[in-house]
Amino acid sequence: MTTEQMWIAIGVAGQLCFGMRILCQWIATEREKRSVVPLSFWLFSVAGGLTLLAYAIYRVDPVFIIAETMTLLIYARNLYFIRRSHHRIE
Repeated sequence: MTTEQMWIAIGVAGQLCFGMRILCQWIATEREKRSVVPLSFWLFSVAGGLTLLAYAIYRVDPVFIIAETMTLLIYARNLYFIRRSHHRIE
């Protein structure tokens, strides 16, 4: 496997994580019969975002790097709120 092929595989893996997050959200919503955003949605978002950020850095694509960095901040903020709300309950 060449370096280029490896990075393409990493990029595809990131995209698969994003696909999984939507699948998780859809399944959770169907089960609850209302709009639900499960924790797994945010975890797959972070995994996909980090993977795609690595790919963007490899590609030296500043637009892609900025976009992934901004979305990762949003995902991290949502995970922070989820964690904070769980600590209040316990």
